[in-house]
Order: sequence, then C-alpha cells, then structure tokens
Amino acid sequence: MNQKSHLTIQLSATRRGARLARLLTERQLDEWGVPFEEAAQVVAELASNAVLHGRVRGRDFRLGLALHDDGSLRIEVTDARGDRVPRLHDPVAGDAESGRGLRIVEAYAHRWGVTRAPAGAKVVWAELTPGRGGP
Repeated sequence: MNQKSHLTIQLSATRRGARLARLLTERQLDEWGVPFEEAAQVVAELASNAVLHGRVRGRDFRLGLALHDDGSLRIEVTDARGDRVPRLHDPVAGDAESGRGLRIVEAYAHRWGVTRAPAGAKVVWAELTPGRGGP
C-alpha cells in the first residue's frame, strides 16, 4: 500500500491543541477530497487522550495523517507518556477512565493500536478504510 499524501504537525498538549488537531484534520481531508466526519471524530478522541492522559509538562503531541492509494487513512497521535497505554474497559459507574472515547475509535477504525516511540513516548494509531460504518 503506497502512501499518497501525508501531514505531520506538532501541537501543544492543551485542550486548544486538541481542538486544533481536529480542525486541521477536517481542513486537510477536505483539501484531499476525502470525507472527514469519522476521521475527525477519531482525531478528536486520540488528541483529547494525548492531552488528558499523555501530557508531560513542556512536551507537545504530534498528529500524523497518511492517505494511501487505496483510499485508507492512517491517523497517528504521539504523546510523551509511553507508560500509559490506552485500553478498552467495560464502563463502570463513576469510572472517569472507562475507555468510552476509545469505543468511538474502535467503531470507526478498521483497526487501531499502540506502538512505542523514542524517548519514552507512544503512538496511538488508527486505520480507517473507505465504506466502513460507524456507531
């Protein structure tokens, strides 16, 4: 699978940075002529998780988008907390870290996962394929 187009950008690990990640995703995918509703939702969840659970003072997070020839899209969000690996959990009443946002990612993505990155960081990635439904 060949990469057709890509974008990589570093953003501040703040709520504003997370909102900007979603906005930039929408604009970039519009420029590429790709429907972006599902991808924007996935980016919003992963960027929000990077800010809430992956933030280290003084370090940013990185957003990567790669559009492939077959129309699939790979989203990558890299944060500084490689020791905090996201997992889906069964929702428990009052559990603020229930993994609900990851359920959105799981619903839209063909597949998703986590890989280690240099300097103790991690990359949470999701691959979306054309025609895949959502929640």
